[in-house]
Amino acid sequence: MELNAFTNRLRKNQRHWSKWARRRGISCYRLYDRDIPEFPLAVDWYAGQAHAQIFARKGLEPLDEQAEQQIGNTICQVLEISSDALAFKTRQRQRGLAQYEKTGETSRPMTVEENGLQFEVDLHSYLDTGLFLDHRNTRAMVRERAMGKRMLNLFAYTGSFSVYAAAGGAIATTSVDLSNTYQAWTGRNLALNGFSGPDHELVREDVFAYLERTVRERRLFGLIVLDPPSFSNSKKMLETLDVQRDHARLIEACKKLLTPTGELIFSTNRRRFKLDPELAELPGCQEITQQTVPDDFKRHPAHKCWTFRRS
Repeated sequence: MELNAFTNRLRKNQRHWSKWARRRGISCYRLYDRDIPEFPLAVDWYAGQAHAQIFARKGLEPLDEQAEQQIGNTICQVLEISSDALAFKTRQRQRGLAQYEKTGETSRPMTVEENGLQFEVDLHSYLDTGLFLDHRNTRAMVRERAMGKRMLNLFAYTGSFSVYAAAGGAIATTSVDLSNTYQAWTGRNLALNGFSGPDHELVREDVFAYLERTVRERRLFGLIVLDPPSFSNSKKMLETLDVQRDHARLIEACKKLLTPTGELIFSTNRRRFKLDPELAELPGCQEITQQTVPDDFKRHPAHKCWTFRRS
C-alpha cells in the first residue's frame, strides 16, 4: 500500500487545522476527511488523542488488517502520538441504533474543552464519541439564542446542546432521551459545567410520547433543538423512527410547544434528506446549513439544518 500521498496530506492538514483551531480556542476538530479516494477515512483530533474512522464503500473491498495497521501507524507517526492515543474504527452504513452500540473496547473517558465548556468524551467504547464535532457552530448558535428561555433538547444524546443553552443563560433545560446511559452522560456534562438541580431536567422517554403528552399539558419553550437519528428501531421506542418519513410530524409537534417568539432548530445527518415541501414553504422556515457546518467539515458536510418559527 502506497502511503506517501496519505502521509503528506495528513501532515499538511495537521499544520493547517492545528493553527486554525488554536486561533479559535478549539481542542477537538477534523483533520482529514476522505481527501484521497484510496484512503476513505476521517481523522479527528481530541485534545491530544486521535479518532479515526474508515468508511466502508459500496462496491469496493474493505481494507485488510495489514492496511489498517499501516494507516494507524502513519497517523500516530504524523500526529506524534502513541498507539494508545489512537481509536481506530470501521464505519459501516448504520441502521437502527448501531452507532450507539458498544464496540467492546474498554471505556476510557476523558474531558475536552470547547468554547470554554467541558465535555466528557469516550473515543473507544462506542462508534461515536459523545460529542458531534460537526455541530460545533450549531451549539454556539444555541448559546447565543438561549438567554432567558426555557430550552427543550430532543434526542438529547449526551446533552451538549443543553450545556450550551445553560451557559447562554437559559432559565431551564429539558433533555429527552430513551437511554439511561446517555441521560447519565448528559447529567455529568451538565455537572462538569456547574449546572444541576431541578432547572435542568432529564426525561427518559420516547420522544413521540413526550411530544404528545407535553402538547396536551400546554408546556411552552422559547428554544427547541430537534436532532433525531436517521433511523431507529429500538425496542424501547413505541414505534420505529425514520427521519425522512417522520420529520414533518416531529416538527409540527415541536412548533406547538414554541412560545410566540420561540424558535426550533432542526437538524439531520440523513444522506440525501429532503425537507417536506410544505414545511419548506412556511414563512417561519429557513435553512441555515451554511452557517452551522464548520470549516473543518466543509469537504463532506455531515448534517443539514433549518430553523422554524411558530407562525
